[in-house]
Amino acid sequence: MAPKPSSNPGRSARYYRDNPEARAVKNASQRRRNKHPLAIKYRTELKAERRSRGVYGKGGADMSHTSSGDLVAESPKKNRARNGHGNNGRLKSKG
Repeated sequence: MAPKPSSNPGRSARYYRDNPEARAVKNASQRRRNKHPLAIKYRTELKAERRSRGVYGKGGADMSHTSSGDLVAESPKKNRARNGHGNNGRLKSKG
């Protein structure tokens, strides 16, 4: 079952809802990226932590990696917006 649409979508979510061709290109790229062994390992680690906390499959907070490597619960919107996505230039190259 697909997740229900956010009641407070971010700028990217609004863009992809309004531009189905761009969404198709993004989804194709994402499918390739998600097949990578490191991506699978990363998701497996997060899934195991959600299971151990008893929140797996119930929606709600993501498990987020902190700078020290710990896992903490955090809102999906805040967690997925970090590290150079959108206008946050913290990790983008300065060139």
